[in-house]
Amino acid sequence: MRSKKEIMEIMDIFNQRDPNPRCELDYQNAYTLLVAVVLSAQATDKGVNKATKALFAVADTPQKMLALGIDKLKEYIKTIGLFNNIINLVLLLSVNYISKKMSDTSLV
Repeated sequence: MRSKKEIMEIMDIFNQRDPNPRCELDYQNAYTLLVAVVLSAQATDKGVNKATKALFAVADTPQKMLALGIDKLKEYIKTIGLFNNIINLVLLLSVNYISKKMSDTSLV
């Protein structure tokens, strides 16, 4: 495991090389970034962005995602590999996100 000093030196190198890094995934807030990252495990960033453009227009919060339910969520992410497995993961992370947010006001 690296020491805090080593980690900070590595981060300084990254910052010097690219002071304004950009994530390739499109997202609107911390929650949608989390969902996009989960989806990106089974698809390219381009494929995730294509699927999430319409999804995040209707479900940009965990509450809205849960309200979609399995069948509607499936319609949005059916182009992503293993989408049947990912649906359950996205819904579970939505429940956990809500629970965490209720106990931790630092989440966006």
